Amino acid sequence: MNNKSLSGIKVQTIFRSLKYRNYRLFFGGQSISLIGTWMQRIALPWLVYHITGSAFLLGLVGFAGQIPTFLLSPIAGVVTDKFNRYRVLLITQVASLVQASILAVLSLTGVLQIWHIVALSIALGCINAFDVPSRHSFVIEMVEGKEDLGNAIALNSMMFNGARLVGPSIAGLILATAGEGICFLLNAISFIFVITSLLMMHVSRKKIKPKPGDIFREMKEGFSYVLGFQPIKHLLILLAVVSLMGANYQVLVPVFAKEILHGGSSTFGFLMGAAGFGALLGAGFLASRETVIKLGRLIPAAAGLSGIGLVSLCFTNSYLFSIVLMVVVGLGLMLHTASSNTILQTITDDDKRGRVMSFYTIAIMGTAPFGSLIAGSMAKTIGTPYTLLVGGLSCIMGAYFFYRKLPVLKKIVRPVYVKMGLIPEVVSGIQTASEPIVKQIDLSGSQKVEANDLNH
Repeated sequence: MNNKSLSGIKVQTIFRSLKYRNYRLFFGGQSISLIGTWMQRIALPWLVYHITGSAFLLGLVGFAGQIPTFLLSPIAGVVTDKFNRYRVLLITQVASLVQASILAVLSLTGVLQIWHIVALSIALGCINAFDVPSRHSFVIEMVEGKEDLGNAIALNSMMFNGARLVGPSIAGLILATAGEGICFLLNAISFIFVITSLLMMHVSRKKIKPKPGDIFREMKEGFSYVLGFQPIKHLLILLAVVSLMGANYQVLVPVFAKEILHGGSSTFGFLMGAAGFGALLGAGFLASRETVIKLGRLIPAAAGLSGIGLVSLCFTNSYLFSIVLMVVVGLGLMLHTASSNTILQTITDDDKRGRVMSFYTIAIMGTAPFGSLIAGSMAKTIGTPYTLLVGGLSCIMGAYFFYRKLPVLKKIVRPVYVKMGLIPEVVSGIQTASEPIVKQIDLSGSQKVEANDLNH
């Protein structure tokens, strides 16, 4: 087989989930919408810092926008499991369109104030609390073949981080020429595309009958499920640690760009774009994988890699080296988040998927407001570079403790995969994570695994 044929097969492998019509529509509409989302994400903190000059207020605005996710996600998870996920997702997209439109109008008319930004950030946080678990849970309904679920999750990450690469770069140019209001307006327009794609889908008309019992009982059931299943619990703990102490670097990038690198809005935009490029590389790598073998071992490695990137940022004032390090940070964070998502979606019972995804939302977004406050307060006290150092070391320590838990987790996960009747490659995903000796899968699809005794 020639190189051209091999290349074609590789592309087909990476984008194989696009063979499903509903997912293809979602991928197209969401790709455009996310570019607008990232433009707003870049423009808003830059506007706050430009108005106030305060790293603490940057953290405060971040806290205001993210704390609703922490408070409402458990309820949102129950809603996602009880009701039609498609309709919940459609409602959240329309609500996001309204929020972005109000922000754009206030900015373009010159009346936007800090309290407006805080209030609208709170509103968006409430919307996201319901949007994220419904969107993640809806993937399995768009992708009919369960063997393609991991690929679809990786493509979601590619889509998100492709927009993360394009959006900040465009935002940086628009901020320097037309101002923040245009960024907010373009974000509002972008939601029209994803709403249209959702309306074009062929979605099952089956009615979901809410289970008997009140919402708090089902919240308790989901909480007990997460705490009682060790692999889910430890995956979420590491996600929370990395989000709390590592991913909060985004709050400090405007300060880093201006005070450490002595740059402007374009510097800020390209730094965030570099992180997006690294994340896009990681997503492409995951999408190209035909199986999830050794995915468990990748999780602590990726978390540690992002930590190393943040620690290194502490010791540089070089623009070019900072760009490289931001690629490393983005790569590590994406690999960690997407790999964790894939395993969580695979091992979770279908009737509890929304609630588990709500805890996933809490871990990656609900802890972020506290991370924003911590980052803003620490930057004010010890400076931005040392705040990055503390965050990076926290990621490295969390990765180490998770790696120590891998032998226990693989024993628990293996019978779960066998009971679910999943393919052997998936069965060995966490099982082989900490085992150095693994035999190759033969071409017939069967698999034999021999590993060192875990007690050695």
